[in-house]
Amino acid sequence: MHAAQSNTELLLPRVARGEADAVQACIARYSALVWSLAKRLSRDVTALEDLVQEIFIDIWKSAGRFDPSQASETTFIATIARRRVIDRQRQAARAPKLEVVEEASASREEPGFAQIDLGDEARRAKAALALLKPEQRRLILMAVVEGLTHAEIATATGIPLGTVKSHIRRGLEQTAELLRPTAGGELP
Repeated sequence: MHAAQSNTELLLPRVARGEADAVQACIARYSALVWSLAKRLSRDVTALEDLVQEIFIDIWKSAGRFDPSQASETTFIATIARRRVIDRQRQAARAPKLEVVEEASASREEPGFAQIDLGDEARRAKAALALLKPEQRRLILMAVVEGLTHAEIATATGIPLGTVKSHIRRGLEQTAELLRPTAGGELP
């Protein structure tokens, strides 16, 4: 056991056993650490609250893997928090940045709503996705639109990770093939 923890009761083994008071004590002891790491990602309080909640859920799920001979409890929790923050940063970097575009000359059927004309490429991509198997389409949309990682998709759907990766890869390959220009240079 690490010297820094010799005087402090270990909470994670108790959390792993499902002791409610240990969960509360863990939150009290480590919330400042988790918040400080989460603040590196965002200053938006709502986003921070969600992130901190996700981190503590990860801690509860991982508590059984804690080994005091390998790392201190603080290090274990900080590592989980850092990894979740990095995952969230990567997810945000992958998410498409959408902007509302208004056409100056567009007539508005409903006042206050911008009319956005999908370009030909977007229409063709949507049509190509519609030709995929429903499972492939659903997994691709979870990855591209929702910004989920393959592991998160596997967890959310209950589909094995390798199958998720294969479905997404094959679906993207089929979509790319459908969007390639034909021999005459025309797009489908």
